[in-house]
Amino acid sequence: MLYVVSGPPAAGKSTWVLSRARPYDIVIDFDRLAHALTGANADAHNHTAPVLATTRAARKAALGAALAHRHRVDVYVIHSAMTDRDHLRYARLGAEFVVVDPGQSVVVARCLRARPAAAMDLVRRWYGE
Repeated sequence: MLYVVSGPPAAGKSTWVLSRARPYDIVIDFDRLAHALTGANADAHNHTAPVLATTRAARKAALGAALAHRHRVDVYVIHSAMTDRDHLRYARLGAEFVVVDPGQSVVVARCLRARPAAAMDLVRRWYGE
């Protein structure tokens, strides 16, 4: 099964996925990929342009490979900023869509506590401000 998980920054998307994914399922999570591609003690959410570009390429390759296995294992894709085209593509593949959103006040508090300042721009966009 293919699960596409969306929500604002710091909503708990990774936590939701990791609480459900079995050890042999596939999880495509941009933040986890970026962290895996960086050195020890790298910030989990604040990356340089080269790290972001490399992570985008790795995510695209991983997603393409993972979708081929969605009938044998569960595939969880965290995709926060989905376009209509992305949504249609996932829907055609039979995805189940999950939105994780604990509410704007919770998200803002989490971002202020543990995310780079740029995350607030994404929060405002998510909530239509």
